[in-house]
Amino acid sequence: MRPLNSVVESSRHALYNVFLTHCQAFKSGIISHIYVANNILFRYSKCFSGDLNLACKLFDEMPHKDTVTWNTMITGYVESGNLGAAWEFLKSMKRRGFQADGYTFGSILKGVAHACRHDLGQQVHSLIVKIGYEQSVYAGSALLDMYAKCERVEDAYDVFQGMPVRNFVSWNALIDGFVQVGDRDTAFWLLDCMQKEGVRVEDGTFAPLLTLLDGDKFYKLTMQLHCKIIKHGLEFYNALCNATLTAYSECGLLEDAKRVFDGAVGTRDLVTWNSMLVAYLVHDKDEDAFNLFLEMQGFGFEPDIYTYTCVISACFAAAHKNYGKSFHALVIKRGLEESVTICNALITMYLKLNNKSMEAALNLFHSMKSKDRVSWNSILTGFSQMGFSEDALKLFGHMRSSLEEIDDYAYSAALRSCSDLAILQLGQQIHLLTVKTGFDSNDFVASSLIFMYSKCGIIEDAWKCFEDTTKESSITWNSIMFAYAQHGQGDVALDLFSIMREREVKLDHVTFVAVLTACSHVGLVEQGRCVLKSMESDYGIPPRMEHYACAVDLFGRAGYLEEAKALIDSMPFQPNAMVLKTLLGACRACGNIELAAQVASQLLEVEPEEHCTYVILSNMYGHLKRWDDKASVTRLMRERKVKKVPGWSWIEVKNEVHAFKAEDRSHPYSEDVYQILGELMEEMKRLHSLASFDSLMHDVNHMYPSSDLSY
Repeated sequence: MRPLNSVVESSRHALYNVFLTHCQAFKSGIISHIYVANNILFRYSKCFSGDLNLACKLFDEMPHKDTVTWNTMITGYVESGNLGAAWEFLKSMKRRGFQADGYTFGSILKGVAHACRHDLGQQVHSLIVKIGYEQSVYAGSALLDMYAKCERVEDAYDVFQGMPVRNFVSWNALIDGFVQVGDRDTAFWLLDCMQKEGVRVEDGTFAPLLTLLDGDKFYKLTMQLHCKIIKHGLEFYNALCNATLTAYSECGLLEDAKRVFDGAVGTRDLVTWNSMLVAYLVHDKDEDAFNLFLEMQGFGFEPDIYTYTCVISACFAAAHKNYGKSFHALVIKRGLEESVTICNALITMYLKLNNKSMEAALNLFHSMKSKDRVSWNSILTGFSQMGFSEDALKLFGHMRSSLEEIDDYAYSAALRSCSDLAILQLGQQIHLLTVKTGFDSNDFVASSLIFMYSKCGIIEDAWKCFEDTTKESSITWNSIMFAYAQHGQGDVALDLFSIMREREVKLDHVTFVAVLTACSHVGLVEQGRCVLKSMESDYGIPPRMEHYACAVDLFGRAGYLEEAKALIDSMPFQPNAMVLKTLLGACRACGNIELAAQVASQLLEVEPEEHCTYVILSNMYGHLKRWDDKASVTRLMRERKVKKVPGWSWIEVKNEVHAFKAEDRSHPYSEDVYQILGELMEEMKRLHSLASFDSLMHDVNHMYPSSDLSY
């Protein structure tokens, strides 16, 4: 890739040469010749620095113009991305009596296709028919390509059917159109028709088709297409090599993808290396990806922004924490620290590492000279997911004043923060904003709305939000099932699961977390056990860590502690902290101190700084009056400098959150609060005394009838 300053310098030199030619033509008087003027006009329109201003000036000064003159200006504006100006030139051309030709239509339709303005394309189509150019192969191909790129494949097919001559360009454009709309069957049917008619296939024929092969079930079709590519001698074309590699990876055939990569030694480009890098990452081969990153540089390929973004995305796991910092240092060394895309990837990496990396993410965010929506959303989501809900809502307020448009990610994160704080009034205001901006119908936003109303205790409004969705995605179904499960209505959640299956809504792993949570809250042990066992066999979804955690909770709540432990022992992977914490909670509920001590020991190895484990174990020892063991846990906390994090309570008053903890005096109105609290305590004591007196008199009256007392 040529450096930007090199491109600019080259463009300036080209502009200087055109300007010199223009001066010479003007001085010699040949500028009045239309051929000479058109040639200079064409060269001006191609100059990077010219911005078409000089071309426009020359166009206005030309005493004589022809169709080529107008076509040059139309093409220049189309290639500079200014369809509006190109369209105005087309209209002026018609008004001045100049006849459009195949090149005119080809250029303007290219701009229409790029802007996806099929309405303008239809007007051009009408003009083509009106002046009898519908039989032109050039105009017909441009029309077909325009309709295909605007995803109007039926119109594209009609144009294709009416073309007197159909070459490989026409076929490729039509196939690509059906690929864009995801019509796999028609796209491959067209390939068969193309071959039956004996039309030459090329790399542009196969490359789009390979992008449709993105699942395990297409691995045979991928192999068949690869065989055809080899048969036609096209396997070393870069675009096809890269597309084939990616297709094999998407079909789960990493080894075949690697074979394609290894076989392309002499034809690899940067895209080839990036494709293999992504293939490794998709298949959780992070170490292979990191090694490939080093290898590509050994072969003389400089990583680009996409490369860095990919490898940084693999550094989210704690095991790769140092890699992430190394990549950050390398980004600075290579002078890419101002790339917004790379900075966004780094921010996300730091946020996903742990809470301690939040400061690094914030420092990076504040150091960015320019930020896009992804930058803001990354920090907002990080605040929300890490429990800094108040900070998230403050940032959301800043976003509204800093960005022209808030998207579904921002609304979802803000609503989740309202859920965590149970702030109903602010949540309702954000709900109104989503309605106003049209995002309330978005599945992710609707899911967050359901969750917010559920956490604020208004299950009826959560149901209304669900009812307003299309109900085509599992996202909103999962949310409403969680809502009813957490409100103690697990039977309703399970009924929704049955309806979901009847309507053939695609289930995902979150669906089964919701179902198992519902079973746990209702105490349906046997049904939960069956759901866990049937996940992979009936639905093709292997249980994940969170499913086992739900099942452990299910057995623990029901008192089946041994079964919960046996389930953990049978897991195909080592239990993480979430599963162990769930089992520890079950031990506390069942009062099994021996198993609790074992689980706590494992947890303290994984998370030695997590205070909850120490507190639970200490409380269990205290409850059993095992004071020496309780003292040992307390001493261990002190040695490891672990402090118990106090629990907080909060209330919402006039759209402002007020947080409190036990014996807290940090609130600005704490003196007033304690005064009111004291008055309430006195009133409670007075009422308790009255209640005690009434109870005493009741007992006295019961023991001594009124006649005896009067005596």
